[in-house]
Amino acid sequence: MDRANEVPKRLENEIRSMAAHAPKPAPLSPEDRESLRIHIKKLLVEQNAVLVAHVYVDEELQILAEETGGHVADSLGMAYFGNTHPANTLVVIGVRFMGETAKILNPEKRVLMPDLDATCSLDLSCPADEFTTFCDQHPDREVVVYANTSAAVKARADWMVTSSNAVDIVNHLKEEGQKIIFAPDKHLGRYIQQQTGVDMLCWQGFCVVHDEFKAVELKRLMELYPDAEVLVHPESPEAVIALADVVGSTTKLIKAAEESTAKQLIVATDYGIFHSMKAVAPDKELIVAPTGGEGATCISCAHCPWMAMNGLKNLAHVLETGTNQVHVPEAIRVKALAPIQRMLDFSKSNIQKQIDAA
Repeated sequence: MDRANEVPKRLENEIRSMAAHAPKPAPLSPEDRESLRIHIKKLLVEQNAVLVAHVYVDEELQILAEETGGHVADSLGMAYFGNTHPANTLVVIGVRFMGETAKILNPEKRVLMPDLDATCSLDLSCPADEFTTFCDQHPDREVVVYANTSAAVKARADWMVTSSNAVDIVNHLKEEGQKIIFAPDKHLGRYIQQQTGVDMLCWQGFCVVHDEFKAVELKRLMELYPDAEVLVHPESPEAVIALADVVGSTTKLIKAAEESTAKQLIVATDYGIFHSMKAVAPDKELIVAPTGGEGATCISCAHCPWMAMNGLKNLAHVLETGTNQVHVPEAIRVKALAPIQRMLDFSKSNIQKQIDAA
């Protein structure tokens, strides 16, 4: 278990420094913004391309994806959409592992990203070589990895999961008598373990956004808004999860916002989600959960610095030039496809069971 703790800890300062210094797109005038939007729409049609955007990217990119027949979703929804859409080119607006997943599922398609340097702290905290060594030391365990990992890490896994289906899949494996290695998020891993009771070894990676939510400051905010409901993503610290009215994936939290009778919602996840929440709950006040407080230094301020690297200008540039194309070596792609396909097949089966039971 030492490696699972030591590797993320050794890399933590470097990862946090990278997050703090992630570049941001230059501000645009309203005229330039509208000109780029028109230009991008034209390029998408000309190139038979479609935008696949994560719910954490900036709102104007989510709006553009929706306006052009693209899709805005969590990691699971992005994987489904990219795998079924007939476009020749997928433009993945998110972070690198999302582009890699799209390419793994669609080797025949061109996959572009606005910035290939847009990465993820969970991915960075789980280097493939060291994770592989850790797995090899525990050959009796099924290897389950979160979507937020590199193609090479997925290639070592038996299953990939997202926060939408992780508990269901791990419960399934537990029923089969499996013991688990889970990577890379320590908070999500602990949450899954608590929900399922599975025998699990958990890699101790972290998300720079969710790891910063503070329970002490959240309690103070709850005192200011006593009627608010608290919605929390399970990548958050245990003490924050303990204060939640609803814990779940981005999709589950959006649904909770829609169904809640509360007029105020405190949300502990990336505030990029507010675009989708406002669409289904326009009458509700959305409040960002605290990432700082006395003695705290905010690195993410509840918005992933790498998601924020996506912008209209670099989106237009990749469509114009074809640069920033995602490539995954075929040997890795084939191995990484197996755990992803297992997840997709399991999720489809689960959805059908729910339909049949209705």
